[in-house]
Amino acid sequence: MTSVELKISLKDWLYIILIGALFGFFISLFFFFININLKEFSTILFGTVSAVFIALSSFLLITLSNDYILPRVDKKFWYPISFIFSFLSGFFGFLSSFLLFSLGDFTVVRFISPFWLYISTIIGFFTFLIGLILHQFVSMKYRNESIKSEILETKIKALENELNPHFLFNALNSISELIYIDQKKAEKATLELSTFLRNAITKDTLITLENEIKMVQTYLTIENIRFEDNIKINLDINTKEYEKMVPKFSIQLLVENAIKHGYTQKELNINICVKNNKIEVSNDGLISKDITFGTGLSNLANRLRLLHIGKLDYEIKDNKMHFIINLKD
Repeated sequence: MTSVELKISLKDWLYIILIGALFGFFISLFFFFININLKEFSTILFGTVSAVFIALSSFLLITLSNDYILPRVDKKFWYPISFIFSFLSGFFGFLSSFLLFSLGDFTVVRFISPFWLYISTIIGFFTFLIGLILHQFVSMKYRNESIKSEILETKIKALENELNPHFLFNALNSISELIYIDQKKAEKATLELSTFLRNAITKDTLITLENEIKMVQTYLTIENIRFEDNIKINLDINTKEYEKMVPKFSIQLLVENAIKHGYTQKELNINICVKNNKIEVSNDGLISKDITFGTGLSNLANRLRLLHIGKLDYEIKDNKMHFIINLKD
């Protein structure tokens, strides 16, 4: 069994050791009941300890093989080398347990003493067969996890691709109008849009809060071309929070939603407050009586759910509309 490609985790090894201990316990329990000469607690103890030793030996030898030997040899030799190490895991695991119990006076040790070499060899072949089964199990497990991860990533990317088409359309219209009114402003707006799009096309699904806020500020600079600087933003964020990871476009989407549904032809103040694991975006504009999650809000809620990092809530408080991203610890 090789984990060079499978990356067997410590958790997997703990399961293997636990299963081995249970297997050894039940096998020794079987001999305890069918052989009157072995009706001692030491029989069950020996069987259980032997199974644990075999599992630990497998962990040590196969980890040694996977981490230090297989990466340095041609791939065509992997299976023969894995066979040897799987065999030695069972052989030396049982032998170690036998030698340990030989230090005491146990009936089970006296019973198997004439056959220890044969038993060690048989167990070596047995661990090799188990290794083949585990190889298939772990391989299938990680293949399924890889497929699930790819599907999840595809879903998230599809959701990200739904964002900002209207913003881009409006921004280009605003810039085209500025070209005839104020060419310097048009040039600046074009650079701002370029910066926003450069950040938007990053492959990262999660970005730092600091980068998300920069995207929000760039977004507002462009939008204020249309709204004649009537959109104001107030930040209440401790600098230590800026390293927090958030979904790309999460806060920007809430700010965009505030402008879309809250702007009333006069100054709109948008507040962004981040404390602990709560990101709150509020505004003093129009309050929606009947709140339904459209494309944008549903998009954000779905991304938070798929990424397993939090959920989206809302409330009306102090005569203001509040949308809240509650992040998990």
